[in-house]
Amino acid sequence: MVRLRLDISYDGADFSGWAFQPERRTVAGEINRALTFLFGRHERLTVAGRTDAGVHATGQVAHVDVPVEAWRQHGERAVWRLRGILPPDVRVPNVRVVDPAFDARFAATWRRYVYRVSDSAWGVEPLRRNDTLGWARPLDAAAMGRAATAVLGEHDFAAFCRKREGATTIRALRRFDVARAEDGIIAITVVADAFCHSMVRSLVGALIAVGEGRRDPAWFASMLTLGRRSDQITVAPPHGLTLVAVGYPDDPAAWSARQTETRRVRTLP
Repeated sequence: MVRLRLDISYDGADFSGWAFQPERRTVAGEINRALTFLFGRHERLTVAGRTDAGVHATGQVAHVDVPVEAWRQHGERAVWRLRGILPPDVRVPNVRVVDPAFDARFAATWRRYVYRVSDSAWGVEPLRRNDTLGWARPLDAAAMGRAATAVLGEHDFAAFCRKREGATTIRALRRFDVARAEDGIIAITVVADAFCHSMVRSLVGALIAVGEGRRDPAWFASMLTLGRRSDQITVAPPHGLTLVAVGYPDDPAAWSARQTETRRVRTLP
């Protein structure tokens, strides 16, 4: 077998998320069918971050092991062949052989998401309606930015997560900023080593409450002290969210060590 890294983009509007689900259309299901058609037998597809229904990606990463002979036969034309096999709302712009130590999920050092919001009086540009949330009330982007800055660093984000059995809610938030572009769109950029379930959309939902003036920035930071899921936080709709990039160590020799670190159950001092 040979290990392949796949760079993936998709419009999540018509998918029930990334993960395989019986009788539902998913991104993993479409890619798995395409890989089976092209390479035949292959090992399980592993992704950097499983996105929810309606969430998009321009920089998703996955890995898969395929037979060496199948890669020798189809590898040079793999991107072109996948273009013809996959539906138009999923693209694989790059496929390449990587060391077997590469793991799309556990070797990742960070993920970057961007959430787009329009508070324009006239709504969302029609061509961006699938990836931008239209908000009917004005938002104070500066107040949102102050609130975001206050939660940078490693914390227990339990208030913003849907708890999963045996999983920690401690995460290291490396970047969290809010910027209004010239076209008026508010882009909320979030970078962390990893995210727990619903974390990004919960962070955005809480920021919107601050932007509207219903909550102040101090309330936002106070959520970190709860240690449990908060019913004060509304999860933002999925379609405004896009996974734009995943980072890995530049040196392949560091991939195994990174996997060990990722699997460690974290605790706060």
